[in-house]
Amino acid sequence: MDDRGDNVKKYDFFGYALQGELDLNKLATRLGISRRYRWEESMILNPHDLRPLAVDIDTEEKVYLYYFGAVVFVNCSPETVKIFCTGMAAHSDTFQKLGLSRFHDEYALRIKTECEMLITNDSALMPDYDPVFIGIICFVIAKSVALERIEERLDQVLDEVEGFFTRLDRGWLRITDRRLARMASTILSFKYTSLAHIMVLDKPESTWENEEADRLYRTMANLFELSQRYNEIRHKSETLLDITEVFTSLSHARRASRLEWIIIILIAIEIVIYLVDILK
Repeated sequence: MDDRGDNVKKYDFFGYALQGELDLNKLATRLGISRRYRWEESMILNPHDLRPLAVDIDTEEKVYLYYFGAVVFVNCSPETVKIFCTGMAAHSDTFQKLGLSRFHDEYALRIKTECEMLITNDSALMPDYDPVFIGIICFVIAKSVALERIEERLDQVLDEVEGFFTRLDRGWLRITDRRLARMASTILSFKYTSLAHIMVLDKPESTWENEEADRLYRTMANLFELSQRYNEIRHKSETLLDITEVFTSLSHARRASRLEWIIIILIAIEIVIYLVDILK
């Protein structure tokens, strides 16, 4: 995309997934912000003084925080990101190692008058500026990196299950109820987080009455494959839950079989003792 020309305004986005969810209301209290945030809202801060910004304020640098555990920097240099993380570390430990996060993505928005709208997988070119464009791009990037975090954790559980299959194939299965419960809890967390918190299937309110905003969101959501990735997570989660139920049944059957053998052995011992008493 050609950025040459004085009439081109540039916005660069850098998104990171945090280690887990981010309680915006608790964070707001620590930052001295009086408003309450709904779970679908983002917190917008000035990266230097950590003060809240309104959606329609066109400041050069800003940071979007999301309840589902993602942060997106707008026009922030690496030094500004470092300043923000240092300031936030006093209020939340999750920002201390943000720069080391493996789950990150970037995007670019270019505003150029009298041009045609062009949206690709790494940038968007728009003929005019609307503040809602910033929020939409941040929202999509935040969803994408948060999904990436869930995808990796889900793959780790799949690898663990493959290990169980290998043991089962050798006729050896020893899985404690606690481990099975932990696995089921992790899988259910994947489904709950991906649907309820990342809001993959939800569109921003700004898209309902703004045709350009709607097109931007739908195109980016398609390019980042948000729905497809969510469906894959849901399918893998349901498959893993089915496998967990099978392992639970096998574990209970093995325990029941062991109990039956114990009862048989005890009965045999009683019979032997009885016969010994008779033969005395």
